[in-house]
Amino acid sequence: METRQIEDMDSSPDKVIPPENFEDLIARLRDIFQSDKVNIDYVKSLMSAYKSDRSEWKKFAKFDRNRYTRNLVDIGNGKYNLIMLCWNESQGSSIHSHANSHCFMTVLDGTLQEEFYEWPTESEQDAEMTAVGTNTYNKGQTAYISDELGLHRVENPSHSDRAISLHLYSPPFDECECFDQKTGHCTKSKVTFWSKFGKRTPFGRAETAMAPENN
Repeated sequence: METRQIEDMDSSPDKVIPPENFEDLIARLRDIFQSDKVNIDYVKSLMSAYKSDRSEWKKFAKFDRNRYTRNLVDIGNGKYNLIMLCWNESQGSSIHSHANSHCFMTVLDGTLQEEFYEWPTESEQDAEMTAVGTNTYNKGQTAYISDELGLHRVENPSHSDRAISLHLYSPPFDECECFDQKTGHCTKSKVTFWSKFGKRTPFGRAETAMAPENN
């Protein structure tokens, strides 16, 4: 996905018209990604402009007490996956890459913390990974990351409140790299969906145990 500035002033990031509801947000994302060239700042602004209403998206919000869940909302005509992640208290991801995909993350409820890391060196020796910054995102705020910017880990820092986030990955991917913070070593991880379009997927424990899910 290449980036460009959209010349139409009504489509510039600071001229975004807030979506009327969750369905309108989905429809407008589909329209934007019909093009092979997308304005990253505009997508961020559009997703941030959506006023989160639980009644509009609650059918996608599926929790699991043992891990955070990835719930497929829309496949974006093959251009992207729109996924709702549900985080119980203190749940978080591993340090991970994004398989050369663009990643947008909007907080729909609660608070999420993002910790950035540099890519580890190619040395065979163990070396602790370098953390380079931390951001906190509250309801309505949107983050963006790609492999060019580095690696990250996302977690719900609250010990008492759950969190829900909406993620857009373009292009879609089903495998990424997960990293051991102490050694810098990476492993390939399959990413699966806890539910699709509001319905539980048929994956059994044996399949989902292959590797941790990552956003």
